[in-house]
Amino acid sequence: MIVCVCRRISDREIARHAHAGLDFDEIQFELGVATECGRCESCARDVVAQCHAAQLPLATLPHLHDAAKAAAQQTIELANTLLESKPWPSHSCAQSQVA
Repeated sequence: MIVCVCRRISDREIARHAHAGLDFDEIQFELGVATECGRCESCARDVVAQCHAAQLPLATLPHLHDAAKAAAQQTIELANTLLESKPWPSHSCAQSQVA
C-alpha cells in the first residue's frame, strides 16, 4: 500500500528500512516520507512502530509459549515477486487519511 502519495513510498519500503534498524527520523531522511504535505506521517510512524514492536527480544514477551517463540525466531523472507507479496495489516491508516 502506498503510504506517502507525494513521494510514492509504500509501507513495504518503510518496513524494510525499519527492519534494518532505522528509526522514523532516519527513514524520513532516507526516503523523504512525510516531508511534503505531512498527511502520511502518522501512518508511516505506525508502520515503523509495528516493525520495531515485532523485533522485541523474546525475554520482554514472557507470555509467549514455546511454539510462538520458535515462530518468532524464524527469519522473515521478503516476497520475490509482486504476486507473492501480502498487504500490510495497517491498511486502516490510508482510510483515515482520506476522511
